Amino acid sequence: MTDDTTQVDHTDECDCAPSAREQRALWPDVSRRALFGAGALGIVAVGAVASGFSTPAFAADYPSWADVQAAKNNEAAKQSEITKINGLISQLNTQVTQTQAAADQASQVFYTAQQAFFDASQKAADIQDQADKQSAAALEAANQAGRLAAQLYRSGGDNASLQIFFAGSAAGANDLLARLGTMDRLLQRNNDVYTNAVTAQNLAQSLSDQAKVQADERDKLQQQANDAMTAAQNAAQAAQAALANQQSHLQDLQAQLQALQDQTAKTVADYQAGVEAARKAAEAAAAAAAAAAAKAAQEAAQGGGGGGGGGASSSGWARPANGPMTSPYGPRYAQCGPSYCASSFHYGLDIANGTCGFPIFAASAGTVVYAGPNGGYGNYVKIDHGGGIGTGYAHMQNGGILVSYGQQVSAGQVIGRGGETGNAFGCHLHFEFYVNGSPKNPQPLMAQRGINI
Repeated sequence: MTDDTTQVDHTDECDCAPSAREQRALWPDVSRRALFGAGALGIVAVGAVASGFSTPAFAADYPSWADVQAAKNNEAAKQSEITKINGLISQLNTQVTQTQAAADQASQVFYTAQQAFFDASQKAADIQDQADKQSAAALEAANQAGRLAAQLYRSGGDNASLQIFFAGSAAGANDLLARLGTMDRLLQRNNDVYTNAVTAQNLAQSLSDQAKVQADERDKLQQQANDAMTAAQNAAQAAQAALANQQSHLQDLQAQLQALQDQTAKTVADYQAGVEAARKAAEAAAAAAAAAAAKAAQEAAQGGGGGGGGGASSSGWARPANGPMTSPYGPRYAQCGPSYCASSFHYGLDIANGTCGFPIFAASAGTVVYAGPNGGYGNYVKIDHGGGIGTGYAHMQNGGILVSYGQQVSAGQVIGRGGETGNAFGCHLHFEFYVNGSPKNPQPLMAQRGINI
């Protein structure tokens, strides 16, 4: 077949194909970078997540317009070409469906693994806190036992039991009985305190052992969550690449199919109308992108690090969104909706201002390590700020993720738009703060960086 890059203008021979100029205007070449820059090469990893999913054949042998024109002159060849084009269109649609299904499945696996890690991390922290408190109590019990032992020693200790029987060691029977009673009470009290100290120490050791076991479980689940995040990111990029591949070929294939099936001049008229529509759409898209960029810059410039969102403080940190905090970090009532219930422990804090599509700002400079769907978190972005510090932004609206995997962002940069995707009740930002991967209360940690939420 003739390569697409060497098409010949046969418009004069047949009113079924556009001119070379019209082809370039209506179906511009899509570079490999544009098609696969979203991560099509990560499809192999997706297969490990979605069983039965096969790698899309993006390098299909698409017909050229020269092939279409040649086929029109032969009925058998025309029918063969029609069958081939219909098959390619079906394949493109199937690839999009399959990769999107794999992305959805991978995002659910990621969300489940992430929440399991968060739960294990919180449990490990709780047990370690109990162990630390019990260790302090055991030390205090041991010190108390030591103080009583010293007091008993100063009172005579075991020798007192001999001294009281020597002549002259007591003024009389009452004095002797008093000494015996005092010694007995000291010995009993010392024995009780010693027993309590041993019990406290044993409990402290038991809790420390439990904390070690839970920490190992936390670390195992963290690795599983990281693996699931990588697979989910690859799946999301594969779905984007399949969609881009479909969009770059589908219109061309449909036009070729119409040219084979339509013997009238209407086809060329449709092409010309399509050229004009594509031009207007491109202009509108460019204008919308420019307006969005200007709006994002304005929002970032108008923000304030202390109260409003976006404006970076002297610490290099920024408030992630405008609006009040509507739900703090920590235990909460498990609110339920028609199809799901919110978790009973809130691993972040929520910010809402009563609108949808509000700007979400990067809390600090860093690298985007995830951008895509994340199960119950909906559309989610995670940023690594270095030094074991990270932040997460959940429930962005569909189409509201404005950054991509691997992108470098600055403090206060607009990275998305607030929505209610995933398990959300109303449009808001669910903001998380991570220390070595584990979620921590964002409010005091942001306050330490000069940001009030």
